[in-house]
Amino acid sequence: MEGGAIVSSAPARPRPVPDPNRLLASLAQSGVALELKTLDICYLAALKLRGESGALAAFAEDQLIDVFEQVCQVVEPDGEARRRPAHAIRRLRDQRLLARIDGAGVVRAGEYALTRLATAIVDFVLEDETLTRESLTVLTRTLLVSLSSIVSEAQAAASPEAWAAGVVAPLRVVVADLVGGIQRRQRGFDLQQEQMRREMAALLQADWFGAVERCEALLESTSATLRELCQVLLRDAHELHGALQRIQEIATEAGADQADAAARAVVDNIDHVVAWGTARQHAWSEHYQYVHRFLRDVVLLDPTRALTQRLREVLAGGAGPGYALAIASAPPISLLRDVTAPPRERPPVRRRKSETDATLDEEAADDPQSRLDADVRAAIDGGARGLGAVTERVVAARPEHERFVVAGRIAATVARVCNVDGAADRPWCAIDGALQIEEWSLREVR
Repeated sequence: MEGGAIVSSAPARPRPVPDPNRLLASLAQSGVALELKTLDICYLAALKLRGESGALAAFAEDQLIDVFEQVCQVVEPDGEARRRPAHAIRRLRDQRLLARIDGAGVVRAGEYALTRLATAIVDFVLEDETLTRESLTVLTRTLLVSLSSIVSEAQAAASPEAWAAGVVAPLRVVVADLVGGIQRRQRGFDLQQEQMRREMAALLQADWFGAVERCEALLESTSATLRELCQVLLRDAHELHGALQRIQEIATEAGADQADAAARAVVDNIDHVVAWGTARQHAWSEHYQYVHRFLRDVVLLDPTRALTQRLREVLAGGAGPGYALAIASAPPISLLRDVTAPPRERPPVRRRKSETDATLDEEAADDPQSRLDADVRAAIDGGARGLGAVTERVVAARPEHERFVVAGRIAATVARVCNVDGAADRPWCAIDGALQIEEWSLREVR
């Protein structure tokens, strides 16, 4: 252990998965609960805004009481809560939203700070960051630049301390913050989509026929935004995976298991981001088709809602008798001719008799090599004393496409049945104007 970091060459152990039943039982036993009213949330938001504007790391009790009275004047000007700031502060402390950070105890007034839970609640309420093409491009490019620098640090790392400071820590802190920023904007985008669905429903309730163009414009703009986001995710995810894979390869070669595990965790987060984009595009495609079908089949066909109102009255039973399904029995069709049944007796199935003794024709076996030997001997007996003369006489009776193959076989046959002159310099001779072979002199027949 050096520099506050531990780097081991042993394989990284997987993080144990807690037992859900035991975890839920411990939460129930500890009595975890949150009871927040509108005044409490506004109070926490005011404290966070006061701390950001005044660069305050903590709040004194006088400041807490002052902020509480200001919030009460805005939220509940005529209420009795403004007379009980101590009760509100104690309730927030019991729910772990405010924490006392000084060690004075009851000697003097303390100092308080918002907890991580309170900050998360306020950020969720006040957060208006949504994922756009510009913000996603900036975040992914910043993440790619950070990974490029981490790759350089991994290539230059030569000690466990260098791996911990240059690779593991940036992967766990810097890269995790950037990926968390993308995921936080994704959640903002989801909230925006849900709000837009409510807006379209409210438009249809307020103006049945006039809301068609507005709803179509919202659908088209959201579809274009999602399409651009998916294009950016697919384009940049490939480069991010390449950089992370390079880090994993270098870490595997160097035996830095913690760097490999940190890179795998970042890969999983990026895969979750890409999966989010695919899932949202699929879900929005279904919603897009549903809304367009509703606008086309219901709104445009019934601009005054007359048919819709009439259908509601009929289904409610307030407009005449209800509908029923009546079935009339139809008589069978009468046949105007007599039906003649086919005969039941069928002739037996028989097989044609075949001749047992077939007549066989005797034919002489054709041996191509024997015929070639006979043709070669006939050419030699006819006065041919060279391979060219023998080849020219034999191939003259063969088709043109077989002469090249037959010429080689003639040479092999001549070498077998005759004694060939073994001179080193053998002239070439043309055969039938298309072949050229070496000329052999034949001395005697074996």
